[in-house]
Amino acid sequence: AGRREGKRLAHDDFAAVAADLVRRGITLPRRIAAEGGSNGGLLIANMLTRYPERFGALFCMVPLIDMRRYTKLLAGASWIDEYGDPDKADDWAFLKEISAYHTATPGQPYPPILLATMRRDDRVHPGHARKMAAKLQALGYPAYFYEASAGGHGYGKDNREQAALISLGTNFLRSAIGWHADGFNNGPGARQGRTSDD
Repeated sequence: AGRREGKRLAHDDFAAVAADLVRRGITLPRRIAAEGGSNGGLLIANMLTRYPERFGALFCMVPLIDMRRYTKLLAGASWIDEYGDPDKADDWAFLKEISAYHTATPGQPYPPILLATMRRDDRVHPGHARKMAAKLQALGYPAYFYEASAGGHGYGKDNREQAALISLGTNFLRSAIGWHADGFNNGPGARQGRTSDD
């Protein structure tokens, strides 16, 4: 169900979970952080452009983002069965709805996002993250970019590099939503710990 035209529905389901956490009083949108890589990076990029009001921060790793050109880059052509063929008008009609590069627009309430890629990724081309970060920054959004010189699609060449990337992303998310080891910080000078609005 999460293939081709159904990919958008899978993204809708993820966003619905975030909305339900707020509806049930468990948290607030500004306290929700999400991360994903590869196909999960496509998901996270769509949370940014389609459901920005539901998240406080996003971490998007080795993402698939430009669905217009994905088949022309590295292994992209081998994924046509899952995503669709952007060179066919009928397929592009639904692909453009999940192509975050094409749906990013000015004046939206986009939360901070960290886009991370690997220069030697042989599955998803680093150009996806590079282009998206550049576009978001040009539009004035709080978009941050990290590119490791080593490592491939597995987030690094060894456990140390993988841990460093996860640590970078985790620290970014924690900082962006105001979470610290001993609780939340609601702004400059605020006391540490949970407050009634957390």
